[in-house]
Amino acid sequence: MVTKVDAIKRVLKEFGGVATLDQIYENIEKYYPSAKASKYWKAGIRGVVNREIGKEKNFKRIGLGIYALKEYKEEPKPTVKDKKRMHSYIEGICLEIGKFKNFDVYTPDKNALFKDKIKLIDIATINCVPNFTYREIVDIVKRIDVIWFNKKGFQFPQRVFEIVDAIGTLSEALNRIIQLLPFNTEFVVVGPEKYREKFINKIEKEPYLRFKERFDYKDYNLVLKLYESSYKYNKVEKEFFKRSI
Repeated sequence: MVTKVDAIKRVLKEFGGVATLDQIYENIEKYYPSAKASKYWKAGIRGVVNREIGKEKNFKRIGLGIYALKEYKEEPKPTVKDKKRMHSYIEGICLEIGKFKNFDVYTPDKNALFKDKIKLIDIATINCVPNFTYREIVDIVKRIDVIWFNKKGFQFPQRVFEIVDAIGTLSEALNRIIQLLPFNTEFVVVGPEKYREKFINKIEKEPYLRFKERFDYKDYNLVLKLYESSYKYNKVEKEFFKRSI
């Protein structure tokens, strides 16, 4: 007889040993046909996974919403020197955190790799930017690296993230962000700590000076610390969401 544990293991094996929680939800019926019989079937699956993790059996959690077989060997984290990989890795972290906080999350870099075979499209909850304003503005905004949208009511961007892995891309990133000035949106730029001073110098000048308080800068190390410790709530989360300039 196939148990839920067996079924989850088979889903993970199907995806190479690692999968998002949504991928488990979407595929478990192939191995456990009655998996969705209960009204609260998703909570039931999470309960099975977390119980096994608590007993240090069968599964492990390698992200906010990413699970793997216990014997799965995680890929090494990218380094700052690998700009392309670090860019998509930070995007994935921002998507995961936003999803964990119950936002709809979007990125234009759908096929970019996050980690351990998981692509950004596997985390994003929406594939296109809602038409929350004029098409000309939406066409620019949809190129922002990561956007968090509220789920209830009309969907508006609540927080946006631009990952700046080369200082030459800062102006373009800021110009995309300022299209959202009329909206109650928080603007976050993420990059190496060595770029912080250049970021501050940039927003101290026109056309950003008049609304510089709308911008915030988070360095890679803080974002990585938050993500790696986010399975246990602690002061790092508070540090991430406070203003730093």
